[in-house]
Amino acid sequence: LKDEPIPVFNRGEMVRDFTYVDDIVEGVVRVIDRPATVSDGVNEPDRSASAPWRIFNIGNSHRVALMDYIQALEKALGKQATLDLLPMQDGDVPATEADVTALESDLGYRPKERVEEGIQHFVDWYRSYYRE
Repeated sequence: LKDEPIPVFNRGEMVRDFTYVDDIVEGVVRVIDRPATVSDGVNEPDRSASAPWRIFNIGNSHRVALMDYIQALEKALGKQATLDLLPMQDGDVPATEADVTALESDLGYRPKERVEEGIQHFVDWYRSYYRE
């Protein structure tokens, strides 16, 4: 919004699993509302833990090219971004994607907000909150 260049690593050749914050919150609430129990068969393969636990990957489970994400932001904002295309950072990975199989099977939940809709919701909130 300030017309400053945006650093874009790996020259934009990244793929990410972007997830709208409301979907993350809904997933966390569902986990809290259904605590793990020993009868769930949790803690496998390490049954030495003193309390039952489960691990869930809460994500959208849809890969989105970083440049497509930037284009969706540009559309929602109504302005063209100035990009500073940079090489890949050490330790970064070119692609990520959430596996929500356990989230779906154990809690019956799968995040649903499409990236474009989530971006538009965020831009609307941001402009309202910061009066821009």
